[in-house]
Amino acid sequence: MTDLLLRAGTPTDAEALDTLIQAHREEGHLLARDADEIRRRASRFVVCEVDGAIVACAELAPLSKTQAEIRSLVVARDFRRAGVAARVVDEVRQRARSAGFDTLCAFTHDPRFFVRQNFSLVPHLWLPNKIAKDCVTCPLFRRCDQHAMVLPLKEIARYGINRVPAAEHRRVAVA
Repeated sequence: MTDLLLRAGTPTDAEALDTLIQAHREEGHLLARDADEIRRRASRFVVCEVDGAIVACAELAPLSKTQAEIRSLVVARDFRRAGVAARVVDEVRQRARSAGFDTLCAFTHDPRFFVRQNFSLVPHLWLPNKIAKDCVTCPLFRRCDQHAMVLPLKEIARYGINRVPAAEHRRVAVA
């Protein structure tokens, strides 16, 4: 068994976050991120640690007052398929809800994981804040092969789809 610790990122985590993100980028799953940008935004990351080492992360990136995006969701190879990504997304979801966002979105090459997390596939045009903020400057704009995903946070609360509150799963055991 391994204890996972979920916590907010800090600027001192920036190098480890950059290394983790770059490794995933080399696998062809993420767009490039600037190390200085990661350092400036480190506090927006949810970090998953095992024995003091960062093994997973995701950024809660505001797009507007009502909408945020999960960016740079990464799990180290040795911790994949063990529920770590779902725990990180749950924590990001709780933080987004606590911050007052109405919707959470994600862009992904493979939508299956996010569908299992109750996100829905939507046309890119449904996310104009994301397009204006990031897509128009992306070298892959208009030839993007990512899928747009949306999770309405208010609807989840209304219809009673409950997840374990973030405070109850900060330390979890993984086989």
